[in-house]
Amino acid sequence: MMQNLEKLRIDDEDDGTLGQTSNSQEVEACKESDTSAPKNSRLLIGHSSQQIIGDPNKGVITRSTLHRDEGHIAFVSQTEPTKIDDALGDEFWVMAMQEELSHFVRNKVWTLVPRPKDHTTIGTKWVFRNKKNEKGEIVRNKARLVAQGYNQEEGIDYEEAFAPVARLEAIRMLLAYACYNGFLLYQMDVKSAFLNGFINEEVYVEQPPGFEDHEHPCHVYHLQKAMYGLRQTPRAWYDRLSAFLLEKGFKKGTLDPTLFILIEKHDMLLVQIYVDDIIFGSSNTSLCNEFSSLMTNEFEMSMMGELTYFLGLQIKQSKHGIFINQAKYVRDMLKKFKFENLKACDTPSSSTIKMDKDQLGKPIDPKLYRGMIGSLLYLTASRPDIMFSVCLCARFQSDPKESHLKCVKRIFRYLSGTQDLGLWFNKTKSFELRSFVDSIMRKSSR
Repeated sequence: MMQNLEKLRIDDEDDGTLGQTSNSQEVEACKESDTSAPKNSRLLIGHSSQQIIGDPNKGVITRSTLHRDEGHIAFVSQTEPTKIDDALGDEFWVMAMQEELSHFVRNKVWTLVPRPKDHTTIGTKWVFRNKKNEKGEIVRNKARLVAQGYNQEEGIDYEEAFAPVARLEAIRMLLAYACYNGFLLYQMDVKSAFLNGFINEEVYVEQPPGFEDHEHPCHVYHLQKAMYGLRQTPRAWYDRLSAFLLEKGFKKGTLDPTLFILIEKHDMLLVQIYVDDIIFGSSNTSLCNEFSSLMTNEFEMSMMGELTYFLGLQIKQSKHGIFINQAKYVRDMLKKFKFENLKACDTPSSSTIKMDKDQLGKPIDPKLYRGMIGSLLYLTASRPDIMFSVCLCARFQSDPKESHLKCVKRIFRYLSGTQDLGLWFNKTKSFELRSFVDSIMRKSSR
């Protein structure tokens, strides 16, 4: 990824996408004096000398160089800066910001223009996040440039904002179907997906903080494509991706607009999208390879191989079936609410306690209570054993009391001792839909 940055030289004749350099002789002099730079380092020349952070003669060491150096144990920053000044002082976050801006250049997202008098200009800001794997280890520093879209007005700055996303029930159904048909599911990610969507409105944004054009500091960017933070961006990306897939022969699911199906003779390719994350599989491996090539030729993709981690679900595929759980999510949740040291119990609820409104009970913070309920509800995607208890506690979110919090804590106590439980999709010869209900429901239906 970073190797492409050496091509990002912006001269006065360019559109100023990444910042202009008027003194080309000064840059060339820096390049010629770079005799001490490592073999695998290079100097970015997209900024003036005043904007280069650190010693220009030292060059910028790539992540691969750091990875090969045995003296470096980690080659990503372990902190998340909250201010742009902190990020500009960290070489890893500078590289992450440069990588983000390179996507704007390659996708031809914007053009530097004089500030318009008859249009409102939207501000921009940097958001910094450390990306972690399923083990909770930091594997990447991600810098995202976002527009402050909360200043947009509906009907003026945007029209459509809604974009469908896959439901977790649909993901589980796809896993069950793949298990039944005996094929593997794969995963890919569209890099900076929202920068691929086209917008019809006239939108102007401020220059990125810390990367202002020194020749035209008062200029703004005119957007040709969408960017993160705009209200219409999710819809623009979904329209672009769905139109592309339909053009290539896919059919959209009747009930699920995020499911796309391609049928060739006796083979079927299933594609499920969740914003910029895509999972796909087919009984014919060649269809998967063709789809991978198809997407790579149209978008900048990150291939992740077999599906192992998706939306917080840890997924293990084998020839006997598919197992999903949310062990990492449980650990993070226990840590978030400071329940790591709770004593484990055998059941998520007590059969001797009857929950009611408890109008005489002591009230608690409703925001904290609702946060716990929301976190637990997401966990039910792979833990149906807590569904009844969580839904029962969810009835009292408007006015929670200490007695209700005690019942919620019992669910967390149960989870602390059963973190690795999950759902097992066994490979069977039948794909009949079966439903299970509580015995009380069965009795009441007679």
